Amino acid sequence: MTAKSHHRRPFIGEWRLVKMALWDRADLDPLGPAYLTLDRRGQGTMRFLAIEAGVDYRPAVRDGQPAIEFSFEGNDQGDRISGRGWAELTSDTLRGHVYFHDGDDSSRATRGVIRRRRSPRPRTR
Repeated sequence: MTAKSHHRRPFIGEWRLVKMALWDRADLDPLGPAYLTLDRRGQGTMRFLAIEAGVDYRPAVRDGQPAIEFSFEGNDQGDRISGRGWAELTSDTLRGHVYFHDGDDSSRATRGVIRRRRSPRPRTR
């Protein structure tokens, strides 16, 4: 295991998006349960609202807590989207921000605080 993958270890897995400041939980799940997945290579995926995107992340430290900084690229109802974000780890929760590039205005560019709890996504058959 490399030093980089060791620092990624607490983030690896599937995280369920359970709360965002601007939307109700039910609004997060139109495509199925909202989630963030992170792998040991620093890649992942996220899905919430009508957004599906690939994620590239790096371990970091924010306010003395283990954290990640990430960029993403994907689509929102067929429109290409990209952006960046961060999340810090406290106990079993990731909390952070997602910023969309070229948002409609500054209030939409910061999509709000995200809370995630590690839990497996339901498997479909």
